[in-house]
Amino acid sequence: MMASPLAVAAPLALLLASCAAASTFVGQQQTAGPAATTDGINVYFNQRRQARYHSPLTDTLRQGDDLEQVVVDAVAGARSSISLAVQELTLPGIAQALVERHRAGVDVRVVLENSYSTPWSRQHPSELDDHARHRWQRLHDLADSDQDGAVTQAERRAGDAVALLLEGGVPLLDDTADGSAGSGLMHHKFLVVDGREVVTGSANFTSSGIHGDAGAPNSRGNANHMVRIRSTALARLFEEEFARLWGDGPGGLEDGRFGLGKAGGGSVGLRQGDSRLEVLFAPHPRRDDNNGLAFIEQVLATARNQVDMALFVFSDQGIANRLETLAQRGVKVRLMVDPGFATRSYSELLDLAGVVRPDRRCRIETGNKPWPRGLAEVGIPMLARGDKLHHKFAVVDNTTVITGSFNWSPSAAHQNDETLLVIKHPKLAAAFSREFGRLWQNAELGITSRLQTLLERDRLRCPETVNLAPP
Repeated sequence: MMASPLAVAAPLALLLASCAAASTFVGQQQTAGPAATTDGINVYFNQRRQARYHSPLTDTLRQGDDLEQVVVDAVAGARSSISLAVQELTLPGIAQALVERHRAGVDVRVVLENSYSTPWSRQHPSELDDHARHRWQRLHDLADSDQDGAVTQAERRAGDAVALLLEGGVPLLDDTADGSAGSGLMHHKFLVVDGREVVTGSANFTSSGIHGDAGAPNSRGNANHMVRIRSTALARLFEEEFARLWGDGPGGLEDGRFGLGKAGGGSVGLRQGDSRLEVLFAPHPRRDDNNGLAFIEQVLATARNQVDMALFVFSDQGIANRLETLAQRGVKVRLMVDPGFATRSYSELLDLAGVVRPDRRCRIETGNKPWPRGLAEVGIPMLARGDKLHHKFAVVDNTTVITGSFNWSPSAAHQNDETLLVIKHPKLAAAFSREFGRLWQNAELGITSRLQTLLERDRLRCPETVNLAPP
């Protein structure tokens, strides 16, 4: 359970005033509307060519929609309630907006993943593992607003989003609130405002997830998107999911429910004008046919012409097998996976490419089924150094979009707190298709030279288990 928030009204007022004057974290002057808008649904992409905003990292005009500003605008419009469940929040501008609404009497509640619920400024890097220490350094550099290499106490306080929430009295808990050590991951990325609108998508509320990395001017942030939907019916479903996580809140009983403790449930569909929406919250037991991977398979099974996928992680054999069936039926299948994941032994991109990689013990994944005729239209996008393909979307027949926080993996389906959202509308699907096309334009396809090198090494390392497909 999280510790009780610290109430320091007068110092906080001064701090927020100084933040408002000096902070450069919230981008401004967005020069284009959403990538698509219809039926109260707006779609945004942080690397979209047709939009511009001033980068809070470089103070220069850059391509893309300002996803942070999308969140801040939604928060600023709240009049009664804000329910936020996001894996990680490190952007002080969003924290400031939440504190301001809390001080104005809005019921603000925040749920984070337990790995990211401790203020970074209260941690000491020598006590952290390599991953946490690297994260601490990024946030330390981000807080250095004057870029002089030294983080003052004022910069430290103004630059720590979680500390701002706690000091501002915003109720906050994490996925240890059920008395456990935490779920697989509290991986949600959604915001509900006034029970009438939802903001969700693939992006964590971090600089690296939206704008880029501090000290890396060429970074543009992980390739991400957000969807802002004005719908009381959809908001009610997200509020119900949030209520399961929240229980009676921090300091009360250990009655929040995370992971499999939420008891699953099937997808729920609703209409929004001419759009059709369907939402599913994970996880589910492996024996439960309502699980997210089965849901994705059901949507993919409707394809008649084309399936385009841009995925951070793809490690589910069942979906790979379903795609093979579609391809045999004449459906055009195209796949991009994050470069950091694409060549791992359990990546399903390898199956689609018709190749096999053993793990470090020279073992082949159980149930592995590479396509006999490898698909040429699989690959990795060209991204700025340090950036990731963090999308989790597919477009089916140019009419239906699968999106949300859900990576296409067994962990997402059976361990993590996740959102899967399906939107059926050709105009909205076209926006995702344009984003796919932007990434596809310069992607490395097929068995790349790097993958070929790895396969050759595997053949020497594990000669008894590797069958190298022809390039």
